[in-house]
Amino acid sequence: MTEFIKVEKDDIKILADLAKDIWFEYWHSILTLGQIYYMVNKFQSEMALKEQIERENYTYYFIVEDGKKIGYFGVVPEQECLFLSKFYISKDYRGKGFGKIAFEKIKELTKELNFDKIQLTVCKQNFKSHAIYEKWGFKTLHPLVTRIGNGYEMDDYLMEYTL
Repeated sequence: MTEFIKVEKDDIKILADLAKDIWFEYWHSILTLGQIYYMVNKFQSEMALKEQIERENYTYYFIVEDGKKIGYFGVVPEQECLFLSKFYISKDYRGKGFGKIAFEKIKELTKELNFDKIQLTVCKQNFKSHAIYEKWGFKTLHPLVTRIGNGYEMDDYLMEYTL
């Protein structure tokens, strides 16, 4: 049975380790190794996650199947929507419906926070995820390029789902 466990302060190292494992496995065919290292450190390190949770109003959840942490997602309320900042599932569990189950949880959280929209960014080169989001009913709003430092940028699409 799939469950969702809110990440607490004592869980941040576990989340950072899970994120690191998934990022290096998943992104190697899309991003350079240098950019993966940079982004993991900037966005998914223990320090970055702690800052996001404590000061930026992010909430992270582990996706847990039969007691094993198989993925995670992170959300943050914005002015008019819930922003889905991170959404990752370990390689061995992809394509088995866990993403869709987690998306249902994300929709519940959106309603609980009195929003009717979810937004996210997806890398233009991440064709599989973009197709999945479209299948789930997300609409592509526009391209978005964000400079993240160290000469790197994220070349994304902004997508939106309306409940």
